[in-house]
Amino acid sequence: MARIAIASDHGGWELKDTLTQRLRDAGHVVEDLGGDAGAVDYPEPAALVARQILAGDVEFGILICGSGIGVCIAANRVPGIRAATLSEPVSARLSRAHNHANVACLGARLIGVEMAWAIVQTFLATEGEPGRHGRRVAMLDAMNDAVSLEK
Repeated sequence: MARIAIASDHGGWELKDTLTQRLRDAGHVVEDLGGDAGAVDYPEPAALVARQILAGDVEFGILICGSGIGVCIAANRVPGIRAATLSEPVSARLSRAHNHANVACLGARLIGVEMAWAIVQTFLATEGEPGRHGRRVAMLDAMNDAVSLEK
């Protein structure tokens, strides 16, 4: 079973609570890092989940906002995080297999509970493929040190 950090902004807290319970019922260790109906700026939960992954406290993260896009952009600002906005199980499988994604981002206003659950199950069950996909992920990781905004 996986160790997972989950968090949301105000647009995703209900889905977060539902998925947290389902994940725990399935035997996963889940660190609920918050999110509720009050105003929550999406970079905050993204930073909390990223911190847990980089510290090695969890293997995977799940972030939820209204569209899944804001938390994904925020999470991907953190070197070492590979977040993907997922809308169905095929994208979940490919994000893990080809891109070795470590954070699943979901849009609570765009997908229902059952679709979200199918996405999360697929994401967690898929291994990252080595070979050319592993090489490409290593290239992404190398970009963290190589890319500069200096002219």
